[in-house]
Amino acid sequence: MHGPAMSGWLLVALCAAAGSYCLLRLRAGVGDQRGSAGGEALMGFGMAAMAVPAAVLTPPRWVWAGYVVVFGGAALHTLLGAGGRGHRLHHLLGMLAMVYMAGAMALAPAGAHSAHTAGAAGSGAPLITGVLLVYYAGYVLRAGARLLPVPATAGPEGGGGTALADWGERPELALVCRLSMGIAMLAMLLTL
Repeated sequence: MHGPAMSGWLLVALCAAAGSYCLLRLRAGVGDQRGSAGGEALMGFGMAAMAVPAAVLTPPRWVWAGYVVVFGGAALHTLLGAGGRGHRLHHLLGMLAMVYMAGAMALAPAGAHSAHTAGAAGSGAPLITGVLLVYYAGYVLRAGARLLPVPATAGPEGGGGTALADWGERPELALVCRLSMGIAMLAMLLTL
């Protein structure tokens, strides 16, 4: 998951910004929105930590095993969570992808973190990675298409400035956050 230093730092910044925005949404959301925002914040910050360039920090194996436990627990929480929303399946797949990537890094031979060894998780790794790449490529294309502008309808709108709390209630920003994390997941899977 560690590419060249500049792209690694850009990925860290993107994921940390997405995680920060999700924390803002967590504060402003209610019910199902809070759970979704919390899971996305965990993903954003976890991806940011995993993307730190290996030249700066190469975590020991137990850290990767810790990621497996944390994201495995989050996947279990998502699986057992209430509500029948379709987005929950995306969260579950994202958490399982994080478990897969952390497990691949934990099982990688010593020095593979800086050598970008693909297939570190065994013979099934290329197939799993390929399936995840196809899913996330489709997700990114679909989410990007949803951001295309639509004709505005005339109607009374409050206008005016937006308070900091209002930023967490903007659905287009939540979609941009999800799109950014999908792109980051694609980048991380490509370097696995």
